Amino acid sequence: MKPITDATLALIPIARPTFDMALAKQLSDQVCSNLESVGLNIISPNTLISNIDEIRDFASSLADDPPDLLLILQSTFADSTMVLELAQSVDAPLLLWALPEERTGGRLRLNSLCGINLAGHSLTRAGYWYEYIYATPDDPAALEQVKTTLQAGHVRRLLRDARLGCVGQYPAGFDTCRFDRETLKQKLGVEVVEFDLAQIFQRIRSTNSDEIEAVAQKLEQTLENLSELDQAGVQGTLGTYLTLRQLANHANLDGFAVRCWPEFFVELGCAACGAMSMLSNESTPCSCEADLNGTLTQLILQWLSGEPAFGSDLVSVDAEQDFAILWHCGLAPHSMADPAVTPKGTIHSNRQLPLLMEFTLKPGRVTLARLSEATGEYRLVIGGGEVIQAPPSFSGTSATLRFDRPSAEVLDIIMHEGLEHHISLTYGDHIPALLLLAKMLDIPVLRL
Repeated sequence: MKPITDATLALIPIARPTFDMALAKQLSDQVCSNLESVGLNIISPNTLISNIDEIRDFASSLADDPPDLLLILQSTFADSTMVLELAQSVDAPLLLWALPEERTGGRLRLNSLCGINLAGHSLTRAGYWYEYIYATPDDPAALEQVKTTLQAGHVRRLLRDARLGCVGQYPAGFDTCRFDRETLKQKLGVEVVEFDLAQIFQRIRSTNSDEIEAVAQKLEQTLENLSELDQAGVQGTLGTYLTLRQLANHANLDGFAVRCWPEFFVELGCAACGAMSMLSNESTPCSCEADLNGTLTQLILQWLSGEPAFGSDLVSVDAEQDFAILWHCGLAPHSMADPAVTPKGTIHSNRQLPLLMEFTLKPGRVTLARLSEATGEYRLVIGGGEVIQAPPSFSGTSATLRFDRPSAEVLDIIMHEGLEHHISLTYGDHIPALLLLAKMLDIPVLRL
């Protein structure tokens, strides 16, 4: 995966020579300098663009490798022609920035706000999405808005090249794990590569034992009790990890959705959970029950946070104490473990086979999301909360979570909306970027 630091911003200052070009240039330079000071990678013509030919030349330089965001700085008033040309020529979301000016009782030197008003109207009529800023060059909120919009634009672009592996079919009765391959490609650009479970098992069984042993020795530094577990099962899980990791490298896959039961237990004598935990921890997100939309949600959260994401079940709600338990058998990435506990290897609570992870998640702010098809159309479910330190609620990996709204209300939304049983989380507050991403993708939002 490309880290978010690879995001590219194209800054295009436009102006009309009948206004105060010296002031416009001064302010546009300040905007560029301030954006660079917060660490953004900027492409810019470094001059004020004032005619359609100059816009076409600059747009042509971007067309083959579009940036993640077009920031059009309305340095002075200009009609909407140049902005519309950029929208039509470069496949990137647009952010319009207008500059306030002093009310001196004299000449209107910039008339910048009126410029983005014209631009917004033309973009709306033509069907293009945009966002806007009206602020001075050094406004901290404006600089943060550019960063957040750039993050969302970066994820939008990464989605268009994303490839996910689906290993086997989702289990009968798990309609929550259904996905529409063609719509994913058409709407988001995501490509799904499907693999036959039996063929994957053949590859797992032929995994080199020396490679498995090397992984086991490394994993023992994280899981103190690995040697105490059934070693045949452990080797099966680690062989699964190696097989999927190799497959991801060779097929250029960003993540996996894996049919984990019953076949892994019945035919391989092991759990897939530990392998998926290890891969997710290495930024190749995985979800169980062949939940491809769940994996895609994890990937989006991972791109935004720069950290792993965890696909979980909501298994308990305590309305009186106002918290919920998010849990899964044992596939949370171990970097999420509470530093106050030691992660352990364990067996599946129902199937009694290894290898799964066991720990509680670390305290901290989290963002929750789910790319949902509960209505037959995509919606992006978004929520936030705080993981609080608490004893393990169940075996496996779990978090005690206090949502941003009462937990009973969250449960009502999930049940009345008929949402999927998996929801993903990552650390940090990424709700603003998710909201912008949903707008860029033209996907409705449901807030938890």
